[in-house]
Amino acid sequence: MFRRDIVEEAVIELGRRSPFYNYLFLFIERVRSSTVRTFKLRVSSRGNLQLLYNPEVLRDKPLELVVALLEHEALHIVNGHILIPVKEKRDRLLWDLCMDAAINQFIPVLDAFSLPLDELLMEGCGTDNERMFIAPPAFLPNQTAEYYHDWAVEFMKKNKTIDLELIETNLEKTDSHEDFGNFELPKEFVQELLNNVVAETYRKAKDGLPEGLEHVVTLFLDRPILDWRTMIRRFFGSSVHVGRYRTPLRPNRRYDDQPGWRNDYAAKIVVVLDTSGSIIEDEFNAFFSEIDIVTRLTDSRIWLVQVDETVQSVMKYGKGMWKDLKLIGRGETDLQPAIDYAQENLRPEGIIVFTDGYTDLPLVKRKVLFVLSRQCNKEFVEEAKEVYGRSSVVVLR
Repeated sequence: MFRRDIVEEAVIELGRRSPFYNYLFLFIERVRSSTVRTFKLRVSSRGNLQLLYNPEVLRDKPLELVVALLEHEALHIVNGHILIPVKEKRDRLLWDLCMDAAINQFIPVLDAFSLPLDELLMEGCGTDNERMFIAPPAFLPNQTAEYYHDWAVEFMKKNKTIDLELIETNLEKTDSHEDFGNFELPKEFVQELLNNVVAETYRKAKDGLPEGLEHVVTLFLDRPILDWRTMIRRFFGSSVHVGRYRTPLRPNRRYDDQPGWRNDYAAKIVVVLDTSGSIIEDEFNAFFSEIDIVTRLTDSRIWLVQVDETVQSVMKYGKGMWKDLKLIGRGETDLQPAIDYAQENLRPEGIIVFTDGYTDLPLVKRKVLFVLSRQCNKEFVEEAKEVYGRSSVVVLR
């Protein structure tokens, strides 16, 4: 006797309602599993997005509920929840609640039967996957899981809330989050995978986004693939050959009694510093502190070029020099003269541009990373991502 697969029916139905979900589920491999209660999202060791589901448990559920639960899983992806690492077991339950609160508010079937997060933390009522779900506090709609988590921590400090462990004993979760933040692959790979999936889905179905999701999707895509410190460190990872030296630690291939040769590599980087305007002192200090750390770890050679409308200063940079650095310029901004000077005279492996972005995007013919201040020009950010790629732009946070 043929037994229907209600999950595949729900995927088709969800795709009919919105082309966005239709494209998104093209990237998600569905895997039947008797070991999960309902659904579980994960990234496989081969780098595939997988949705595990229990067909026996879900088979007798109403189609409308299964469609809503599928949308729930899709929004975990769009919000980047699968990337959230949770180290402490006690904190994981709070994150689970906050992630669900962030997305259930956009799913009418689930929102209609949801208990506000503040009431749950005060009263300890449980959810049972069919009759009760988690919603944000009524006075805090349209926020992220990170926002709700910070709010919940403060709320629990100020109020005598019920113990999280008691909530856990009474709680039947909508789905499993146990693989969130836990990957066999490097986290950077998973971040880029999710970013590419959401970006491609958004590109193909931008005009068919469900109501309320435009802000969610654009917020996810505006996040850097990596934090700014990690991006700077990876940028310095590219090295160039700077010489050879003899070492007894490496045997000579031709003469056993002679030391061998070792190649010496170091990254040659130019830092272009926009001295024209609004970068605040804390951001300046944080940026150069990170540059100092990376140069110490990589033994990189750095040139520093200050520019406003023209090149104001060119110098070899050494650890700690930024503390006594005299900024020259403070006029209008044109980054191109500094880029041209660096490419023609210093010939670096890569160029890091530290700016607020209130200028035209320069033409760079080498590997480039734009590091922008928090109060930067958003149009510059978008244009730089479009021309040089998302991994070439990061905003200080």
